[in-house]
Amino acid sequence: MPNTATLQRETAVNVYRSVEQGLKETGAGTCGLMFIHCAGNIQPEQQIRTHLEQTHDYDFQLWKDGATQTIAVLLPRLTLDEIHYAGLRIKHELQETVPGADPQITLASFTDKDRPSQATIQHMAESSKLVDSSEIHIYTLDKTSTDPERILIVDNDPTVREFLQLRLKMQGYETYEAVDGLAALELIEKVTPDLVLTELNLYGIDGLPFIHHIQKLEIEQPPKIVVLTEQRVEQTISQCFRSGVDDYMTKPFSPVELDARIRRCLH
Repeated sequence: MPNTATLQRETAVNVYRSVEQGLKETGAGTCGLMFIHCAGNIQPEQQIRTHLEQTHDYDFQLWKDGATQTIAVLLPRLTLDEIHYAGLRIKHELQETVPGADPQITLASFTDKDRPSQATIQHMAESSKLVDSSEIHIYTLDKTSTDPERILIVDNDPTVREFLQLRLKMQGYETYEAVDGLAALELIEKVTPDLVLTELNLYGIDGLPFIHHIQKLEIEQPPKIVVLTEQRVEQTISQCFRSGVDDYMTKPFSPVELDARIRRCLH
């Protein structure tokens, strides 16, 4: 079952990443994004696609988000009024053609200057399951202020990972973990963490080479890097800071001090 959970999480991340990439590829100007959820395991993906194809009014891209059981629809060049009207038409179409459908819709229009992050897109998808089906919910970026910051913990010691995950989750962070440098690099590209908390002694790729690989990744917002390690050699500490590490702590460590340093890096 753990494998199933991992697969579902990875599939969901890929959907949000695909939507984020689709938004970027639309170029300059406004772009509409809509999430549609129907209770009762009704999956109106094909009906929505057929409706959009038959209207001939819009270019569009469509994804199914298995994690939230929602349909994501990207509509380039649509303003908020235009995508609101498109949402009304889709809602009416589903109510007329899909027995038992009661669409819950969240939508927004983003300019090229405020394209949403994967976390915002995920929040928008999840919000569509909570809205009142009697109205269409207009999503605003103000809601993203409550998005949790994401921290990736990289350490081959499961006890350390478990302790850090529990502590950081209690403080409201969204956490991920990796047992080695190679797994961490894959996760960084998928979940784009705000901060990487890493040991230097890692399997596969470790220490400074791992940090250099993070900084070379082609991602829009590189994560902050905090080293939490057993290595106390001053030369190593100096090399880490010269390589762009944001902070460095040695084990055993004070959890309270680590909390403070993470907050300082993120804010």
